[in-house]
Amino acid sequence: MATTTDDSTDTATATATVVGASGFAGGELLRLLAGHPEFEVTQATSREYANKTVGSVHPNLRGLDLRFTQPTDLDSVDVLFAAAPHGIAMAHVDAWQDAADNVVDLSADFRLETEAQYDEWYDGHSAPEHLDDSVYALPEISREELPGADLIAGGGCNATATILGLLPLHEAGILEDAHVVVDVKVGSSEGGAGGGAASSHAERSGVVRPYAPTGHRHEAEIEQELGLSVSFTAHAVDMVRGAAATCHVFPEDVPSKGDLWGAYRETYDDEPFVRTVAGGSGVYRYPEPKVVAGTNDAEVGFELDADNGRIVAFSAIDNVVKGSAGQAVHAANLALGFEETAGLNQLGMHPVGSP
Repeated sequence: MATTTDDSTDTATATATVVGASGFAGGELLRLLAGHPEFEVTQATSREYANKTVGSVHPNLRGLDLRFTQPTDLDSVDVLFAAAPHGIAMAHVDAWQDAADNVVDLSADFRLETEAQYDEWYDGHSAPEHLDDSVYALPEISREELPGADLIAGGGCNATATILGLLPLHEAGILEDAHVVVDVKVGSSEGGAGGGAASSHAERSGVVRPYAPTGHRHEAEIEQELGLSVSFTAHAVDMVRGAAATCHVFPEDVPSKGDLWGAYRETYDDEPFVRTVAGGSGVYRYPEPKVVAGTNDAEVGFELDADNGRIVAFSAIDNVVKGSAGQAVHAANLALGFEETAGLNQLGMHPVGSP
């Protein structure tokens, strides 16, 4: 890995480009990397806003002395973070790897393992030769594979929320032969900066709208990473940031509440960005997107419905951070050998309005 060195602090700094930096995920990457002790962002690309300041698009970043450039003229950097729509990365990955030692792609282009999966869930794949080289970005399940990875594939936000909620049950063997129904509620930022009519305030305000009752593409990731099929539905709700997954699990053998606490503690006690919230005191007794807004944190929890043979597993994330940009930075930290929490220690705010 090429680095520059600040002689005054003797600290190595990795250079970074953010491709697709004018979108919501791109803006979050810029925000997180600007406060990162190991990264220096040298380039932010946008076809639409080339030559304009980053702050003209992301007003929270007006303090950054950086202008958008055309994505066809890439700097040579240590890490290229790509926050472009699906289909762009597979078309440009070779050029990106020529420009950077490591590529971290936030789209769906390299999340799945086989060309057949892309034929089934997407519209095929134009660079399947790279699928074997990619590593899924979610550190809670891929930590051992990330060090040294040079092509990292960010997880989908709905899949991330679901996987984190179910992972303790998976690792404890509770999901084996279980029937699992997942309902995810997501904020409008999931639709991206160009989300269209369905994401306009007039249409989005006040709704709880099923937009993917069946067949959501993120089911493929859940099936791949947890080895089970789920019945999955997604709702658009009246919030800006956040994804909340409610997972109804009907296992063959219903565990005790103590067994569930043991499973969640075993999985997450040593994880820096996951905390278990399961029916304590106060207003926020279960995982809540509002509480983790702006952070790389995930809240998970559960409740046992022994009479009906059901476990209800919950999780909540900020879809733009833990579900996208924060996950990417976390994975890059591990890939490059940095402290894994570097640049990601922001605490949430309370009270806040719509997250």
